[in-house]
Amino acid sequence: MKTKFLALCFVILLASCKEEPKEKEVAQRDISQYTIEQFMDNEAVGGGSFSSDNSKLLVSSNRSGIYNVYTIPVQGGEMTAITASDSTSYFSESYFPNDDRMLISADGNGDEIDHIFVRDLDGTITDITPEKGAKASFYGWSEDDKHLYFGSNKRNPQYFDVYKMSLEDFSTELIYQDDTGLSFSGMSNDEQFFALAKSVNTNDSDLFLYDIKTKDMTKINDNQSGNSSQDFSKDNNLFYYTTDDDAEFSYLMSYNLETKEKKKVIEKSWDISGSGFTANGTYMVVYVNEDGKNAIEVYDAKTMTSIDLPDFGDKSITSVSFSDDESWMRLYVGGSNAPSDLYTYNLSSKEQYKLTNVLNEDINVEDLVTAKVVRFKSFDGTEIPAIYYLPHQASADNKVPAMVWVHGGPGGQTRQGFSSLIQYIVNHGYAVLEVNNRGSSGYGKTFYQMDDLNHGEKDLQDCVEGKNWLAEQSEINGEKIGIMGGSYGGYMTMAALTYAPEEFDVGVNLFGVTNWMRTLKSIPPYWESFRESLYKELGDPFSADSVRLKRISPLFHTDKVTKPLIVLQGAQDPRVLQVESDEIVAGVRKNGVPVEYVLFEDEGHGFVKKENQIESYSRILKFLDKYLKADAPPIEGETESTEVEVGEE
Repeated sequence: MKTKFLALCFVILLASCKEEPKEKEVAQRDISQYTIEQFMDNEAVGGGSFSSDNSKLLVSSNRSGIYNVYTIPVQGGEMTAITASDSTSYFSESYFPNDDRMLISADGNGDEIDHIFVRDLDGTITDITPEKGAKASFYGWSEDDKHLYFGSNKRNPQYFDVYKMSLEDFSTELIYQDDTGLSFSGMSNDEQFFALAKSVNTNDSDLFLYDIKTKDMTKINDNQSGNSSQDFSKDNNLFYYTTDDDAEFSYLMSYNLETKEKKKVIEKSWDISGSGFTANGTYMVVYVNEDGKNAIEVYDAKTMTSIDLPDFGDKSITSVSFSDDESWMRLYVGGSNAPSDLYTYNLSSKEQYKLTNVLNEDINVEDLVTAKVVRFKSFDGTEIPAIYYLPHQASADNKVPAMVWVHGGPGGQTRQGFSSLIQYIVNHGYAVLEVNNRGSSGYGKTFYQMDDLNHGEKDLQDCVEGKNWLAEQSEINGEKIGIMGGSYGGYMTMAALTYAPEEFDVGVNLFGVTNWMRTLKSIPPYWESFRESLYKELGDPFSADSVRLKRISPLFHTDKVTKPLIVLQGAQDPRVLQVESDEIVAGVRKNGVPVEYVLFEDEGHGFVKKENQIESYSRILKFLDKYLKADAPPIEGETESTEVEVGEE
């Protein structure tokens, strides 16, 4: 199978000692402050499938205000709009292998029920997975270029089957039926072997190979460990996977499909987070999660020697992919202080082309802040990694307020990537410490499992220690530190205001869980294969665990909240239901505590439309300016009941 290689689009950039004179110079000049409209005038571009003649790339961009699909010449030029939606976001998937037809995808305003569409040569767009309520995912193209593969839960909402679809008449054939919660993870080019995964817990999974001819199911891993399918060799002899068996970090292994021999291929001092072959098998691309950033290596698959990649100076390559004939490479290049631009690189001529300029030309990149990796000791001596943004205008004589940022998950990781929201807040005088609390991925499986069944407890204490670290910095006003985050980070925000009510001065809750029992009971049916693992980490709401889950659910302890709060929520969110935010707002308001609530009728789990991002981010900054930066503290007993509901157009 010609796999759809999912390049991890994270940016990398570490400040070095050599940059210190420049940092001091920047700090001594006036720093321009930019509006949220200027920050959101940055363009986000993603994807990059080559057309069959290598003349164009198919990409997604939010330049219109929401995501639409565009083409762009491979050597640069104007983008051509393929879709022109003003409501539903459309994303590029792939050009067809032998013509200029296109595969694109979209859901229903954030409901995560994705469908696959074909854009024909005459411009007609057709939904080829039209089953109502069913979710579909593109898996890749067949070796003969006559079919595509996709997964769908149309037969059973709980499980995803694998289908083969003809590119001639779009008729479908079921080629693997799942009735046990095994997740499809890849397929050999000859369609004989399917890689399937069974989640054991949120770190560990069993990996299987299913032989279509013999009906044999072979378990690949010997011990309980984290295992992930990566790719099959072009000749269908070897299966590649990552595992952390008997190690802290994942390494790359090969498995001989005939002899069943296993060999270690590549091991690093960090997780190998992804690997895959180019279309003809000439190159192997390897991604390493190196301290919260992507380190990318491209190997000659025969010799396993790395090939030279273009040098972009102080910016880093964050993802790559190749044309089918392997003559061209597309790359995303950026840093924590600049969004990633799209480049192409011709492997024969060594010429490179910059296709986009996504940073708003009104913004001086020198006014933005480069992330720095820091570490601090938590309450029990555990070392906690974090990513730190200090405003240029901050100094011992000009102390600034700060925010502790908590990532989503549980089990996520804050990366060294560009964020318009973070840069906007920092540009307006707030330091931000993005804490990778215990339970975060990327720092070894022992660290990853340290928050199992103690969420809102030890991981919250890590965030409090992050606040204490901030307060010790000479440039920070230790009396003005808040906490914010989205999804699980939103939960941590509410846990902080509930269980450590005097530690943080304000809270910003973006679509955070507040009632674990309801959230765990309302898991979408298509998460069935992951449900048991989630229960093992967080607790089973249908068991005695419900006692603990209620204890750590902020909704039942809103009487303890004393600090100002802003809550932001999407009405279409299938993961954290709107009722979670509705009820936490109502509960906290009973305390006479200032609360603001921003609800978007046309967003899901995260806000993707620029107008909604502008509204939400500007509301966050206004809230911080009023309740954190202002010299005068909120009046005791004051009730702020501001509520904004943004409807669909």
